[in-house]
Order: sequence, then structure tokens, then C-alpha cells
Amino acid sequence: MGKGLLYSLLVFLMMVWGFNVTAIKILVMNFPPVFIQGIRVLLAGVVVLILLFKLKKMERVSRKNIIGIFVTALFGVLGHHLCLAVGLTTTTASNAGLILGLIPLSTSIFAMIFLKEALTILKSVGILIALSGVYFVILNGNGPVSGFSIGDLYIFGAVITQAISFILIKKLTNNLDSRQMTGIMLIFGSLMMIGVSFWIDPVESYKLNQPFYVWIILLVSAIFATGLGHMLYNYAIQQLGAGSTAIFINLSTFFSLLGSALFLGEMIVVEQLIGFILIVIGVIFGTGMFDEFIRNRTRRNTTQSMDV
Repeated sequence: MGKGLLYSLLVFLMMVWGFNVTAIKILVMNFPPVFIQGIRVLLAGVVVLILLFKLKKMERVSRKNIIGIFVTALFGVLGHHLCLAVGLTTTTASNAGLILGLIPLSTSIFAMIFLKEALTILKSVGILIALSGVYFVILNGNGPVSGFSIGDLYIFGAVITQAISFILIKKLTNNLDSRQMTGIMLIFGSLMMIGVSFWIDPVESYKLNQPFYVWIILLVSAIFATGLGHMLYNYAIQQLGAGSTAIFINLSTFFSLLGSALFLGEMIVVEQLIGFILIVIGVIFGTGMFDEFIRNRTRRNTTQSMDV
């Protein structure tokens, strides 16, 4: 797949993921949160594996890679989706979408820690700007204490666990097909989540008599956003790297705001818009995008000078 097509698909995927925050908010308000996340991810994993079997892309996986996939599933599926489900029961979809915009920055920070990437002055400035943006998000027009909810804290947990999983995915896909890894990872993580749900979710919340549109949202979210979406995203990590791919998540932040306003009727306040702008600026600096732009420009100017 060419880079141009891959970039275009990533932009479309970010729109799907942005609206998916709204979809998950609807699901966790109608079903037991952790249980429905487990079922949703299980459906996604089954779809991915069926697709790979039909395409004859399934290969034997070594024991070492199975262990690696299991560890990645602990963070990227169980940890991320559990925190997302519980968080969305007590915070707004717009707040969640904005905080999830920190995933690229968190991925970059973990890349510095585990992959020994350099921490530059601009990256440090970007981290501070992004954190100031988060302050405006949780402030949300109500003051620094009353504006913060435990749901926001869970969404932060979803950010951290997802960022760690992206680093692990990059390491795993050096010798393993990303699509096959995605399917197995989703199955492992979803089964763990369903098991945990019987301990976390109250028994009286297990009601299946939901409106028809809720079931449609469940299927669309599972198949397109989680199943095919994660298969594409993990393939992009394999091709472009964790940091470069994570940059696209900035777009999902915008679409999550749009979705929460259109489908949930949530009010987007000035503090959230300020937070959105600061987070995007912070991510651009914090992930090294601006550093890369300066280096490329300097390289082009040097080349042109030599040609003259």
C-alpha cells in the first residue's frame, strides 16, 4: 500500500474513531459498561480473524510472540477499553475525546523512555503546552475542582495504557504480521474484559431489551471502528512507526467534539475549545513534528546552497 493511500485511510479512520467515542458513550449508558466493551471488542476480533482466514493470511505464531501479544492486550485492550468504558459513564464524550487527543504525546514520551528517543527543548515545551490544554478541558467552565470528574481520570488511564500498547505493537510487528497480531490481541483482551465485567458491573444492569438502533451502533462500532480500524492502524504503525502514526489521532479529537455535539447534544464551551487548540499545538511540538519540519527545511536550504 502506498503512503498516499495509507495517509488518506488514516484520515478517514480518525473520523470513524472520533464518532466512535460518541458511540461508546451511548453503549455504556445502555449496557453494563465493561461487559459491553468486552462483547464489542470480541466481535471485532472475530471479524478480523475471519477476514484473515479468508485472505489466507494466518500464519503460525511462536510462543514468544503469543506472550508478547498477551502483554500488549493487557494494556491496549483490557486496560484501554476498561478505562474508556468506566470513564465514559461519568464524563462527557467531548471531554473524553479531548483527553484522548493526548495519546500521540504520551506515545512520544514512552518512546523517549523505552526506545531512547531524544528529549529536545521543543518537545519539553510541547508537553507543558499540552498539559495546560488538559487543564482547560477539565476546567470546563466550572472551576478547577468542580470541573474535574473521576471519569476524566479514567480517560487519562485509557490514554496511558493505549500509548504503552503502541510501543509494544511497534516492537512486536518487527517480526509478526500486524493484522494477525491485531486479531489475536482483540480476542485475548476481550475475553479478559468479559471476565472482569462480572466482577465490576452490577448484576441488575445486564438488560438486553434495548432499542434496535443501539444494537446497530454496537455492530458498526465493533466491526468498523475497532476491528477493521485497529487492523489498519496497527498496519500503519508497522509501516510508518508509532510516533508518526499517532499524530493522526489529533484529527479524531476534532471529530469526537463534533460527534458529541451532533448526536448527544453536548454543549462545547470556550474552555474546551482553548484546551483543544493547546493540546494540538502541544502534540505538534511534543511529538517532534516541529523538530522534523525544521530539520527538513534546513536540509533543503543546505542542498540548495550547495547546488548554487
